[in-house]
Amino acid sequence: MSNTDTTADESQAEYFDSERLYRIGLYVVMYGLAALFFIPYWRMFQLSVTPMKFISQGGFHLVPPEITFAIWKRYLIEEPIIYQWAFNTLLISSITTFIVLVVDSMIAYSITRLEWPGRSIVLGVIMASFMIPGYVNIIPLYTLVNDLGLINSYWAIILPFAAGPLGVFLLVQFFRDIPKELEEAARLDGFSSVRIYTHMILPLSTPILTALGLFVFIWSWNQFLWPLIVLNDDALFTLPIGVVTLRSVNALSPNLIMTSLALASMPLFIVFLLFQDKLISSVQMQAGTG
Repeated sequence: MSNTDTTADESQAEYFDSERLYRIGLYVVMYGLAALFFIPYWRMFQLSVTPMKFISQGGFHLVPPEITFAIWKRYLIEEPIIYQWAFNTLLISSITTFIVLVVDSMIAYSITRLEWPGRSIVLGVIMASFMIPGYVNIIPLYTLVNDLGLINSYWAIILPFAAGPLGVFLLVQFFRDIPKELEEAARLDGFSSVRIYTHMILPLSTPILTALGLFVFIWSWNQFLWPLIVLNDDALFTLPIGVVTLRSVNALSPNLIMTSLALASMPLFIVFLLFQDKLISSVQMQAGTG
């Protein structure tokens, strides 16, 4: 074997060794970060099944000395108010997500695919709204909702957030990347603008619509300040407000608080597991086209 071949084999071996070390280091860092994020959730579930007599003694137990599901049974069977709160949150989040997807996609379609004067100005105004803090709109929104007689209702939470600049921005960027040749071919076949929007643009935009819907759903599920302002009836409370109510009543019972927090976070965890592939693919697509 010549010296050239030996040098090539050594360099190739060094390349594979460095790549292997890089992969090992990457996995160590990623699994370490995953463990750091997992510890608070494990602590939450661990406290929710720990009897109060062990919690009062203090100290940290990775595994509780004794496990009890009495508090879970209390919230899931004996006190069904949490089901009402979960239903309220699910209904509000679902309707809000649906309306946002429809309204934002129509706005983005009109800006990117239809010719009308002033569309660039409208897009600039939408983008400029990113600079306005949300708290500035609380008083005007409350006045408007109160004048419409919507206080203490689901629509008081849904309608003020029926559209958002973030969704318009994401969809505008995505719709611009759809080839115009497809639209021109559809118009030659006699498609109207509405049919192009419903039969071509929306099916091609399934990944970004799924990601946007997931973001809006999670954001709507976690809303706290605005529902707290416009809701007065306990039966209409959402899960975040209900959990805070339970915390104020059971301030001296950490296991009760942690159980309510676990119940409030489980639906979002399930939603993420169901749609994580769509979310990851949409993020990768945006990174490739952006």
